Amino acid sequence: MSEPSPKAELLRYLQEGRDALLWKLDGLSEYDIRRPLTPTGTNLLGLVKHVAGVELAYFGDTFDRPFFGKQPPPWWYTEDAELNADMWATADESREEIVGLYRQAWAHSDTTIETLPLDAIGHVPWWPEERREVTLHHILVRVISDTQRHAGHADILRELLDGAVGCVQGNDNMPPGDGTWWENYRSRLERAAREASPGG
Repeated sequence: MSEPSPKAELLRYLQEGRDALLWKLDGLSEYDIRRPLTPTGTNLLGLVKHVAGVELAYFGDTFDRPFFGKQPPPWWYTEDAELNADMWATADESREEIVGLYRQAWAHSDTTIETLPLDAIGHVPWWPEERREVTLHHILVRVISDTQRHAGHADILRELLDGAVGCVQGNDNMPPGDGTWWENYRSRLERAAREASPGG
C-alpha cells in the first residue's frame, strides 16, 4: 500500500476538522446553534462562520485568489467590521447561508491546495510586514490547527447543550459507559479535585 502524499495527509486532517464542526450542528434548533454558552459568547454557528472566513482569507487572499472577486464581501469580512463580527450570526444570517459559505470556502481552499505546491509563496496582508511571506505548507498547518481547535470548542458546547459527545461522526472516541457510569466518574473527579485543594 502506497503512503499518502504529505499534501493529501494534511488535507485529510483539515477535512476531519471541517466535518466535525458541521456535525455538531446536527439536530439542534436555531436558538441552540446561536446561543452564547461562555462568558465570551462562544457559540456553534459563530465558530462555523469564523472558520469559513479563516479559510477564505488564508487560502484565498494570501495566495492572490480572492474568493469574493468583484462581488462585495459580507459585512463581517470587511476591514472595518466591528470586533468579533465573524464569531456570531445575526438573526438575518441563516444556518444554510453560513454552512453554504463554509462549504464554498472548502472548495475554494481545496483548489488552492491542489493547484499550488507546498512551498508556494503567499503573503498575509494583515500580518506585520516582516512576517507576511509564508508558504502554503505553513498556512495549511496553521488552518488545520485553528480548525481543530474550534472543533474542540464545538465538542464542549454541544455537550453543554444536550450531552451529545463524539470526535467525528461514526466514532465518538469515548470510553463505553451509561449515564450512571459517567455520573460516578464525574463524582470521582470532583472528589479528587476537592482532596487536592487546600482545605478541600
